Amino acid sequence: MTSTTSDTPEELRPPITETTFVATASGEDDPPAPIKGVRRLLAWIIPANFAIFVIWGAVPGILLQAQLIAMFPDEKTQVANIAIVSTIGALGAMIAQPAAGQLSDRTRSRFGRRAPWIIAGAIVGGIALIALGFMNNLVGIIIAWTLIQVAYNFAQGPLSAILPDRVPVARRGTFAALSGIGLMFGALGGQIIGSQLAHSITLGYIIFAVFAVVVLLGFVVANPDHSSLNFRNEPFSFGEFLRTFWVSPIKHPDFFWAFTGRLLLYTGYFAVTGFQLLILKNYLGVKDPFSVIPLLGILSLVGILIATVISGPLSDRVGRRKPFVFGSSLLMAVALVFPMIAPSYTSWMIMTVISGFGFGMFQAVDTALMSQVLPSAKNFAKDLGVVNIAATLPQTFAPGVAGAIVLAFGYGALFPIAIVLSVLGAVSVWFIKSVK
Repeated sequence: MTSTTSDTPEELRPPITETTFVATASGEDDPPAPIKGVRRLLAWIIPANFAIFVIWGAVPGILLQAQLIAMFPDEKTQVANIAIVSTIGALGAMIAQPAAGQLSDRTRSRFGRRAPWIIAGAIVGGIALIALGFMNNLVGIIIAWTLIQVAYNFAQGPLSAILPDRVPVARRGTFAALSGIGLMFGALGGQIIGSQLAHSITLGYIIFAVFAVVVLLGFVVANPDHSSLNFRNEPFSFGEFLRTFWVSPIKHPDFFWAFTGRLLLYTGYFAVTGFQLLILKNYLGVKDPFSVIPLLGILSLVGILIATVISGPLSDRVGRRKPFVFGSSLLMAVALVFPMIAPSYTSWMIMTVISGFGFGMFQAVDTALMSQVLPSAKNFAKDLGVVNIAATLPQTFAPGVAGAIVLAFGYGALFPIAIVLSVLGAVSVWFIKSVK
C-alpha cells in the first residue's frame, strides 16, 4: 500500500489498485510491511480481540439471558424468548459483517481503510449496549441487541482484515494464535466476568462498552495504517454485494470448504456452550449456575491456552494447517460425548477441559488457514466478513438454535446434534486443496 511518507504529492500518486499489493494479491501473498512493524501488531491483537469477544462471551450467554430470565419467570417462556432475541440479533450480525467489509474495502481515509470503522463500531455498539441495560420489555431488548450485533460486527470485520492486510504468510500462524488467545480469553473471560455481574446487569453493560472503546482506540492509535486517500474504488454493484452471501463451491472451492468447516464446528460448539446457563440449571441440576461458571471458564481457558500456544507456532514450523484443524474438530466431538452419556456436573467439567483444548487448537490454526484461501486483496475485509459469519453467527445464533431444539426434543438432544456438526466440520477441511 502507498505510504503517507512518500515524497510524491497525494494527488499525483497512481491509484493503489493499479500498482500495488491490493491490485493483484491473494491471501497467499505477503502484504507491505506495517508502519510500526509486525511485533506491535502481535502485541496489540490480543487486547483488541479480547475487547470485542468479552462482549460476545458475557452478553448473549450470561447477562442477556439473566435479564430475560428475570423478566419472564416461566422456563418455557425464557427458552422461547432467548431463542427469539438470539435469532433476530443474529440476522443483523449476518448482514453486518460483509457490509462492513464491503465498506471498509472501499474506504478512502488518511487513517487507512479499516480504522474509521473499528472506532465507529466500538462507539455505536457501546451506546447500544448501555441502552440495553435500561430496557424492560422484549421489543426494546430485541432492538438494542440487534444494534449491538450490527455495530460491533462493523468493528470486528475490519479488525479481522488486519491479518491478510499487514501480516506476512510466515507469521500468520503465530498471529492467528495470538488472535485466538484474545478471542477465547474474551469469550470465556466474558462468561466469568458476566457471571459475577449477573446481579448488576446494567453496570456490566457499561463496563464492557467503555472498555471496548478504550482498547480499540488504543489499537488504532498504536498501529497506524497506510493512507488510502489515493485508493481508486471499482464501481459498486448491489448485485455483487448480495452474491457475497453465497460462497461458490465451484469458483472458490477452498474458500467454500474452509467457510463450511468453520460454520459447522462453531454451530455445534456454541449450541452447547452458548446455552450453558440453562443446561446447568435445568438439565444438570446445578442450583446456582452463576457460582460455578467462573470455575468452568478457568478450566476451559487452561485447555485453550495450552493448545493455542502450541498449535499456532507449530503449524508455522511444519508448514501444515489441515491436520491441526481436522484433529481439533474430532477432539471437540469426543468431548461432547461425556455429558451425553453421563449427564452430571462432573462430566460437564471433563467436557469443558477437552473441548477447550480442541477449540484452542482449532482457533489458533483455522484463522491462518482462512487467510490463505482468500481470493483477492481488493476484498480482504469483505471476504473475511463472509468468513466471520461462520464464527460470529453461531455464537449469537446458536442459543436460538439450541432453544428450538430444547423446546422440541429436550436438552439431551443438543449433544448428538453438536457431535455430528463437529465431525462434518472436520471432514470439510480435507476438501481444501491449496493449503496443506
